[in-house]
Amino acid sequence: MLDFGKYMYKKKKKEKEAKKKQHTVQVKELRFRPNTDDHDLNFKTRHARGFLEDGDKVKATVQFRGRDMLYTDRGKELLMDLAEELSDISDIETKPNMEGRRMIMMLAPTGKGGS
Repeated sequence: MLDFGKYMYKKKKKEKEAKKKQHTVQVKELRFRPNTDDHDLNFKTRHARGFLEDGDKVKATVQFRGRDMLYTDRGKELLMDLAEELSDISDIETKPNMEGRRMIMMLAPTGKGGS
């Protein structure tokens, strides 16, 4: 015979311990404009690298306002530069595509084995 209360206590304690060690994947967003300068892009790329190394996904968004809609090609180029810069630690989950006045791309960290 064993004490059922003691058994339940140990079971809950194990579950709680396992839950502590879990990592929930969050989506971190980076916002750009089509005319974002190189220094600003590099600064945000460093932030994205940190997020990806922590195991989070990165949602890169280019916001177009007014006449910026003429420069959707610049936005796509900007996002592809970001993806190329982070290609060693991430994969493109969603290619750049327009959603209203925004162009969105998702980057996910590569598997633990690396590529």
